[in-house]
Amino acid sequence: MKVLIISAIIFTLAGIFFVYRQNKDMRKLLVALATVGALVIFAIMGNISKQVVPLFIAHIVLLMVAWGGLIVYLFKDRYYWWVIFSPLLTIGLFLVLEFLTGSRHEGI
Repeated sequence: MKVLIISAIIFTLAGIFFVYRQNKDMRKLLVALATVGALVIFAIMGNISKQVVPLFIAHIVLLMVAWGGLIVYLFKDRYYWWVIFSPLLTIGLFLVLEFLTGSRHEGI
């Protein structure tokens, strides 16, 4: 699984630089690289929600949708920010749930 994730990141970065070589659009390159960095950070932050399995699965699905939003931006020049930043919803929901119910793992 880790190999698939790392290869997806590498192929996305290669695609970003391939599109940059064709268009020479520096702004698009920087936005795409920042978006990849944000998606990797969202993936790392999403690991906190592993205790709530349905929420973690929703987070993984939203990460894949967000990655698709990045691909749409690369090839169609449409930046759907609400799709790309949708994994923040699951992270925020997890934090709200932890605030409301408290941590069940304090005694461990």
